[in-house]
Order: sequence, then structure tokens, then C-alpha cells
Amino acid sequence: MVSFVKWGVLWMDNNHIWDSFLLKIKENLSPMSFDTWFAETKLYELKNNTAKVIVPMHVHKKHLKENYNELMEELFTDITGSNCHFEYYTEEEVEKNVEIRVQENSSNNAPSIETNLNPQYTFDNFIVGNSNKFARATSLAVAEKPGFMYNPLFIYGNSGLGKTHLMHAIGNYIVAHSNKRVLYVTCEKFVSDFIGISKRNKDGNNFDSVDIFKKKYRDIDVLMIDDIQYLGNAYQTQQEFFNTFNDLYGNNKQIIISSDRSPDDLKLLEDRLRTRFNWGLTIDILPPDFQLRMDIIDKKIESQVIGSTFPQDVKEYIASNCTSDIRKLEGAITRVFAYATMMSGSDITLDLAVEALKDYFVKSIVSKNKIDQVQQLVANHYNITVEDLKSKKRMASISVPRQIAMYICRTVLQESLPKIGIEFGGKDHTTVMHSVDKISKEIKTNAILEMEIQKIINQIK
Repeated sequence: MVSFVKWGVLWMDNNHIWDSFLLKIKENLSPMSFDTWFAETKLYELKNNTAKVIVPMHVHKKHLKENYNELMEELFTDITGSNCHFEYYTEEEVEKNVEIRVQENSSNNAPSIETNLNPQYTFDNFIVGNSNKFARATSLAVAEKPGFMYNPLFIYGNSGLGKTHLMHAIGNYIVAHSNKRVLYVTCEKFVSDFIGISKRNKDGNNFDSVDIFKKKYRDIDVLMIDDIQYLGNAYQTQQEFFNTFNDLYGNNKQIIISSDRSPDDLKLLEDRLRTRFNWGLTIDILPPDFQLRMDIIDKKIESQVIGSTFPQDVKEYIASNCTSDIRKLEGAITRVFAYATMMSGSDITLDLAVEALKDYFVKSIVSKNKIDQVQQLVANHYNITVEDLKSKKRMASISVPRQIAMYICRTVLQESLPKIGIEFGGKDHTTVMHSVDKISKEIKTNAILEMEIQKIINQIK
């Protein structure tokens, strides 16, 4: 839908108006805030002094209304010459013509205290991909409006996916942009502090210890507890955490919790705790996809002296093998650099990386097993053997199935060219590239071949 408004002597459509608005608001925000909240927005309709804006996710709607609405209206008036108010919709809501509802909230400030935060973990160095985009945007929303946006915020996912990084990033952002009191502790530390309450003083009581504990965990604005699953066997500590939670929540203090599993899966915790964890927003962080793993590798090596000599095929080899743990990904990079240094500063090559990581990747069999599966399915379909696919035989009855298998490994499994070459008998990555390109072109004109390949892909899925 296109609308027109007068701006000076020019007539502009929605796209031009919004582009001009984004340029203006970008000047008033940090790059991180702009990229998170405005970069993917667009103006859907401008009518009757109402600007309807399309946003990527629901979290944007509430956050823009509560944190940027006044600035947006001011800048928009400068551009259009008329006063407008904003309404926010997702693409899905626009299609269904859904009305929006946004709650109004307020904030408060208080003195800062010791935080236990690691200043190295920030939103700026949290690398974003499809698997963690929502988690990062939601965390930033909480950081900009603690105690009111999503409370409690419960972040869960497997080890090594960035939960702790996000928690520290939230805390560091709040400390940098307010004087709120923030405390980050591990669940183990919370349990340890609670056990310390039982120690008696010389008068035979523990009143001082109780007061210190309550002051530490309740006289704050933001409490972050990492790895809450370890509270499972500590029943008395669960009771105390329940009381602490109620006190903070009742006073609109922000609570942020992380775990390796969802609240419903924390079977060792009391039902009343798990119920409270679901009061706010629960978000999961998924394992990084191939592109995000590549982005992480690029970010990690850019500070290294020899980072510019880190070949693309080595990056792809590491990204293909470290599929579910960012810490393991970082460890692989460190291992390759260390191995090259020990080898008298040898150039980093794929062969060197394979040698350096041969023991490190022993347990990372998932990716390889998928290639094995493709090879077996293709071999069965064309009545040949897996050994034929890995061989150097060039007759069409073998070379074509081999090219199809390589194509599937590349396009469906998103394996790297070097990794595919290694698993197909040590083929050069250019051979793999040629095979993938050939099949990609062939299926555009050969419907039968496309159907055969799709059958194999369906078996994999």
C-alpha cells in the first residue's frame, strides 16, 4: 500500500519517508540499538495521522512503544510536517488485520552495588544468527527496561550456546545505562551463601548471617541466577529461593534465570518454582547454524596476528565439525593456532588443521554420520556400494551418483567443500564444487533427476 504526504516541496511514498526517518533516528542511537530495534522495520501505512509500522517480532512492538515512541514521533514530525502516532504490527498481524495492545510501564533507579559481572561479555560482541536472534533481542529489551518488560526472563539451552554471555550482557548494559543494583551469581554460589546462614556467632544466633544474606539477594533491582538446575537436590535452598523470588517479583525487581533445560523439564524443582519461572518469558537458544559458526570463527580470529592467513577451507572444516558448542568451536581455533606455532610457525593449512584436531573431534561424529547416511542412501538407490562412491572410478554409473551425493551433502547438510572431499576418498574441494554445480544446473532441466534426488532427501529428513 502506498500513501503520499507533502514534505517541503516533494511528494514521497512510504519507502522514501521511512528511509529518511531511519537515517534520522540512526543519528540518535547506538549502532547496536538501531540494528536491533529499527533496521528491519518498515512503514506499512500512513493514514489519518497514524503511522503503522511493521516489525520483525512481537518483542519489538512493546519495546518501541515504551522506549522510543516519543523520539520517533518527534523525528517523524520533522520529516512529514504533521503530527502522527505510531502503531506496531508483525507481518502476520498485518495479514490478519490484528489490533495491537501495549501496556504502559514506568521505571525506577537506585544505587549500584557489587555485580560479579564479567565486563568482557556485552551485546556488542555477542554474535547474532538465526538460532539466537530472538534471544538476543529479548535480552536487550529486558536490559533497557528491567523489571517491566519480561519478568522473570528464563533462558535455557545446551551448554556452550551463549546463555551466560547474554546474562552478563544484560547486567553490563543495565549498569552502564542506569544506577540500578545488579547481582549475578551462579546457582552454586546461591546455595553456598544460604548454607552459610546456619553458622552461629558467639552469642549462639545467626541473625547477622540472615540479614547479610537477605540484603545481598533482596536489596537489589536485578537478580541473575545461572544454572538454576543445580538447585534440584537442595530442598531447603529451594524454599529460600522461593521466598527471595516472591520478594523481588512483588517489588517489580527483574529476575533472570538460566538453565540447561526448560522449566517444565526441571523435575527436581518444586512445582511452585517451575510455575513461577513460566510467569514471564521463556526463551531457548538453539545450536548455531553453519553460517553463524562461520561468523563466530571470523570474529575469534580477527584479533590474532596470523588471523589474515587463516584459510577459508580450514574455517569450514572447523565449522562443519563443531555443530553444537561454541566453546568447542573456540577451543578448535585455539588448538589450530597453537599447533601452527609449535610447528615453527608453519602456515595454517587444511592438512595441518586435520592433524591438529584429529583427537579433538573424536566425539564430534554427528556431522560425519550424516554424510555416511547420505552415502548409504545414494548407494542403495543406484545399486552400487559406498566404496564405489569413495573410489576414483569415472564410469557414469558411479560418477553421477557420487556427484548427487556430494550435492546433497553440500545443499542439504551444509557441509563444507573440504569436509565432503575428505569423506569421499580425499577428493579435492574443487572436484566437489564442480559436482555440486553440475547437479544444480542439471536438475533445472531434468525433472526426473530432481524427483530422484528429492526422494533421497526425504529419506534423510
